[in-house]
Amino acid sequence: MAAPDLVNLSSLIDDAKCFALVRQQRWPEGVRCPGCGSSAVVRHGCDDTQPHRQRYRCKTCAGRFDDLTGTVLAGHHQPLRVWVLCLYLMGLNLSNRQIAQELGLGGSDVQVMTEQLRRGLVARAPAAKLEGEVEIDEVYVVAGHKGQPAAVAKRGGPDGVAAWRERRAAARWRRTSHRSWA
Repeated sequence: MAAPDLVNLSSLIDDAKCFALVRQQRWPEGVRCPGCGSSAVVRHGCDDTQPHRQRYRCKTCAGRFDDLTGTVLAGHHQPLRVWVLCLYLMGLNLSNRQIAQELGLGGSDVQVMTEQLRRGLVARAPAAKLEGEVEIDEVYVVAGHKGQPAAVAKRGGPDGVAAWRERRAAARWRRTSHRSWA
């Protein structure tokens, strides 16, 4: 596997360069329709709010899409450069609070952004393929009541759930049936 190209952080402050980076990473062999996968795509103007966000139209399925359609970056109010900087700061192992402070955002906004970026990274990661011999060392299994295997077996029976419900109802009754001392 080839090493990924390093990206200069100062070049990502510009929106045009951020969108160019997204295009390069998303479509290294050229733009393809996310709906049908066709390469018969034409440019179809730019976004009204983000002029560097290119729109496209597919000649095969007549679908319309842009640079961010179908990605974790689509449909959000934060500019793309903020998302890219957030991803960079995540790579530096900063906490959400530190990222929020650096980017001048609220903690809840950064929480949502980092969760979505992590989901996107996990979805793109290849599945792990394990091979060879597996070695296990010192497994501790909790079996229930210490030294009383009969009690554990009794709880696992068909009436175990009913008994649990009865105990829960009794505990709830005890909590709510006390007189108020106020």
